[in-house]
Amino acid sequence: MTTTSATSSTPTTASVTQSATKSLLDSLDAGSGVDTSSLVTSLVDAQFAAKKAQLTAKYETLTSQISGVSTLKSMIGDFADALAGLVKGGTLQSQPVSGNTAVFTASAITGAKLSGLTATIGVTQLASAQTAVSATAFASSSATVGTGTLTLKLGSATFDTGGAMTGFTAGAGEAIDITIDDSNSSLTGIAAAINAKKAGVTASVVTNADGSAYLSLKGATGAAQAFTLEASSTTGDLSKVAVGPGATAMSVTSQAKNAKLTMDGVAIERASNEISDLVEGVKLTLTGTSPVAVSLTTSTPTGALTNAVNDFVETYNGVFAALKEQTDPITGELRADPAAKDLLRNMQALASRVLLPDAAEGEPATLAQLGVRTNRDGTLSVDADALTKAITDHPASVEAIFSFSTVSGTGLNQAMASIKLNATSTLYGLGASTTRYLEAQGRIADQQDAIEDKAASMTTRMTQQFASMNSRVSAYKATQAFMQQQIDAWTKSDS
Repeated sequence: MTTTSATSSTPTTASVTQSATKSLLDSLDAGSGVDTSSLVTSLVDAQFAAKKAQLTAKYETLTSQISGVSTLKSMIGDFADALAGLVKGGTLQSQPVSGNTAVFTASAITGAKLSGLTATIGVTQLASAQTAVSATAFASSSATVGTGTLTLKLGSATFDTGGAMTGFTAGAGEAIDITIDDSNSSLTGIAAAINAKKAGVTASVVTNADGSAYLSLKGATGAAQAFTLEASSTTGDLSKVAVGPGATAMSVTSQAKNAKLTMDGVAIERASNEISDLVEGVKLTLTGTSPVAVSLTTSTPTGALTNAVNDFVETYNGVFAALKEQTDPITGELRADPAAKDLLRNMQALASRVLLPDAAEGEPATLAQLGVRTNRDGTLSVDADALTKAITDHPASVEAIFSFSTVSGTGLNQAMASIKLNATSTLYGLGASTTRYLEAQGRIADQQDAIEDKAASMTTRMTQQFASMNSRVSAYKATQAFMQQQIDAWTKSDS
């Protein structure tokens, strides 16, 4: 396919014909003496130059339009993606604050709206996991303990004041049988066999400097995660790793317990020290106990919201400037592009677009109501005082505008995502414009190829015609020379 950006260095059939003909005539010192190569080239160029220039200009215009569309698609895509990353990060939402991090810490769950949260939380007991350790050391981690079957059960247990398990009630889950044979009868092998079941109890072997070893078993936190390990030996003595009522070879060093806490005076328990279902939108991590309740509040990210609005306006103005340049009614490459003009209209309407359809009376629901002003030239600016007042008086609404929402038409992120989708659509947006311009370039390239073919055909035809003319002129010159010789001979004889 012919393009206007490059020319081939390979000689065409026409150029070869011209060169060969002129060379032949010159070598014969014959013909009309006319530079047929330059003459044919000039005549062919005169015939097709205007059409070639017209097609070249159209092709270059389409190239500029494709470049302009690509620039706008990239800018609006980057703008929307950057905003989405910002709102998903959670830094623009109120953050939970613990009154005493030695008792618990708090973090926001993505998408949570926490503005105005207040609660008091007391912690009287942390959740713990059951841990059992060998009461006496084994000679080594590779020493044989025995073969047979170990049966692991999970449930709830009772303990005496000394920490020994006095009772056990199995939970709803099935007992897990662990086969111990000659291949895994050592302390290390038994630990590996327990871990391979992935049943909620992990085993590890602790080795002393003298080579002696201990087996350590640990379950998950929570009162319902106590465990027993029953032993049935075929050889050796697997009871040395048994855990449960009456078992003495393994000592329970930590009991399975729930965390006990209160929220606003209501007593509750949880199996873990990480709690995400107590305060909506907040993950609590219990770190200690306290005789008094600790406050849980939130702090509005005033600085982050202020920076976000200013950064948004700055980025908007950069994109808007590119849009104005491309759609300028006189000089814009995309001045007649419907998708580019539609994108410009959508961007111009963004400041007044309702971003919180369900906002209460008096609550800000648009960027304009946050202090984002539209200047005469279409750019945006920030009224700092108005923005500060909006954040101070209506922090929840301002956060909602900059929150991550999956509800169509809600929040600035959704608005930008909608603009990006419409702008880049391959059906009616800039994506469709790119397809249309590329197809137009293809048609122009076909026309350029057709003109080149016609020019080559004309060059060949005219070159052949001039070659025939030169041949006739050469014959005429030969006849003229013969006649001149005869005349000269007659004249000489008469004298």
